[in-house]
Parts: sequence; structure tokens; C-alpha cells
Amino acid sequence: MTAFFTEGQSDPTVQPVPASVTEQVDAADTTLQNPKRAVISLGSNLGNRLETLQGAIDALEDTPGVRVKAVSPVYETEPWGVAPDSQPTYFNAVVVLRTTLPPSSLLERAHAVEEAFHRVREENWGPRTIDVDIVAYADVVSDDPVLTLPHPYAHERAFVLAPWHDVEPEAQLPGRGPVAQLLADVARDGVAPRVDLELRLPE
Repeated sequence: MTAFFTEGQSDPTVQPVPASVTEQVDAADTTLQNPKRAVISLGSNLGNRLETLQGAIDALEDTPGVRVKAVSPVYETEPWGVAPDSQPTYFNAVVVLRTTLPPSSLLERAHAVEEAFHRVREENWGPRTIDVDIVAYADVVSDDPVLTLPHPYAHERAFVLAPWHDVEPEAQLPGRGPVAQLLADVARDGVAPRVDLELRLPE
């Protein structure tokens, strides 16, 4: 598969930051001292969906203070919250990170990745080139409207729970319980593994 960024090409999601901040983040990135675990859900139903998911994974890995530790299998799913056949199907995946970034900074990075892939937010449940959602961050439970943790709908979405369970069978969704049990309690209609497709773990 062709990498999203060619050799010598800069990552368009990286914005200039003060040198002092860069030094602090780079120092933390060297050893990832006291990293936190985060779970990210990815989805795409426009364009080259598989290439876009891989590009988003690579962009996350390129973030100082972030290391991608696990990448789930790909699932093909029916769009959520819209009429049947009104949109193309999604490719979905989950990645598990170790990060020294606080939740607010990780959210900024997720939005930057979406913008790099021309994500447009014109309508609720609308089609999108890429969706990058923070599902969980350590054991944090927060009702902050800017970033609610864990994701308020993750416990009822098989397209999040199924790939997450594949890479972390013993995982717990903070405040909700074991992912395995949550998955057993939701319908899996329209959520199918694509064993013919594969996303790679960044080197």
C-alpha cells in the first residue's frame, strides 16, 4: 500500500509551536515517561477509505508524545443514524495509543488529522473522509461538553466495540464495564469484518 506521505513530504497536520514546548514534548517522547493509554476510533466512507485510515494512523504515530501500540482489523459498517443506502458504507478501525499528551491536546491532534484529510462538518451523521474520535483516555470519566470521556455513544456502537475487542479482549470502557459484555449486548447487524483488508502498525 502506498504511504500517505511520500518521502521528503511534510506532515500537513503539524502546526508551528514554540521551541520551548517542542523541547518539552520531544523530551517526553524519548522515553514516554508515565504515558497514558488512549483508544481512538477511525471511520471513513468517502474516497479511498483504506488508504485514508492508514494515513490517519501514520499521522497519529508522527505526533510527538504519541505511540501507536495496536491497530485493529478493518470492519465494513452501515452508516449510523441515516436512512439505509443513503450513504456509502464505512471502513472502521480502532487504534490503541500510549501518549504523554493530555486529553485536550490529543483532541486537537485528532481534529488536525481530520482537517488534513479534508473532513467537512456540514451535517450531523453526514458522510466524511475521516472521523477520528477519542473513545477512552486512561480511566478518565468526564462530562466536559468539549470532550466527553469516554465517548458518550461508544458503549452502544458495535463498529467501535468489535474492533476494540479484537485487539484488547479484556478491555474495560470506563464507567460502562467490559468491552466483551458491551459487545454481547448490542446488535452487530451491518458490522462485518473485512478479512481481505489490513492496516499496518507504523514502524
